[in-house]
Amino acid sequence: MATPAASANSKSGLRKLAPAEVLFNDGEPADSLFIIQKGQLRLYKPKGRGFVEIAVLRTGEVIGEMAFFDDDGGGRRSCSAAAMTSSEIIEISFTAFAKTMSSLNPWFKTIINTLANRLRKTNARVKELESNSVAIDYGTGKQGEYEFMKPLELVKMLGAFFLVLKAHGKTHPMGTILDKKTLLFYTSDIFSLLEVKLDSLLLLLQQLEHVLIDDKGDGEATILVKNIEMIRHIFLHLNTERFLEEGKKLKVSSQCEMFLEKISEHIKKVNPNVEAIEIVINPILKFFEERSMKIGIANLADAQNYGICAEPLVDDTGTVRLQIDVEKLNKSLPIIKFNSMMKKANQEKTNY
Repeated sequence: MATPAASANSKSGLRKLAPAEVLFNDGEPADSLFIIQKGQLRLYKPKGRGFVEIAVLRTGEVIGEMAFFDDDGGGRRSCSAAAMTSSEIIEISFTAFAKTMSSLNPWFKTIINTLANRLRKTNARVKELESNSVAIDYGTGKQGEYEFMKPLELVKMLGAFFLVLKAHGKTHPMGTILDKKTLLFYTSDIFSLLEVKLDSLLLLLQQLEHVLIDDKGDGEATILVKNIEMIRHIFLHLNTERFLEEGKKLKVSSQCEMFLEKISEHIKKVNPNVEAIEIVINPILKFFEERSMKIGIANLADAQNYGICAEPLVDDTGTVRLQIDVEKLNKSLPIIKFNSMMKKANQEKTNY
């Protein structure tokens, strides 16, 4: 459908976007519109030190077309757009699009322009009413640090996800399967949670291999949850931590996280069905050393503070032994990885 237009201008054609790659920024001059061939794009509006989330667009939808009709805005972008997943889009220059429009019946062009004007006015009103994700300190009146996904929002979405899975999920050989439209009915229509944030959470859970998303296009998708109890586990942990003092929360460095991952892999190979075990960690230390990764036994301090492991013991031969609470490691590591990826996702969206 875009091929004829694509040949009319050098700016037209297929483009590929990496996850988190920005397609365009709010206020930039606009000279093209786009058709999404594959993937998902997030629309958002800068506000203060944060952003207002507007929408998620998917395969088959058009993006950036409003600037073509925007006489008042001087042909500038009315919001920002960035890829949520690896995406493919067809770019159609306004020059090529204008040629197509000029060939239309005059009354049809009038209808299109009228609809575009009404939609622009509606969007402007919606943006005025949108709430922002930036916290306000009502003592000072200043905005706090921007967080795309706040802890309470995560708890609400994970809680809703678990309950909908229990109520509507169907048994599958690989776990529990759920129609995404059913989930959206509860999260968006009933709990008024933003779809863009739910999609971001689902993509994060997919990266962690807790879920598989089968996107069939045209808004149809199914979600396969490998272990429904893992969703419950993450939900309960995050909800509990909301009420803990900062010093009592589960926080580990990225180096400690990598160390614990290697320890977990080692235990699964030697004896996974134990509550506690003592292991020799010299091979793990050698693994880091060979790759010039500056990770050593000192990086286990966070894990020791949380009771996942004891202090490493070094004997006269240089052998380093470590006592591991396997049960606590197995419960904590998924949370650590989830928190780490959530922090990274927040930082990425803050830096858009």
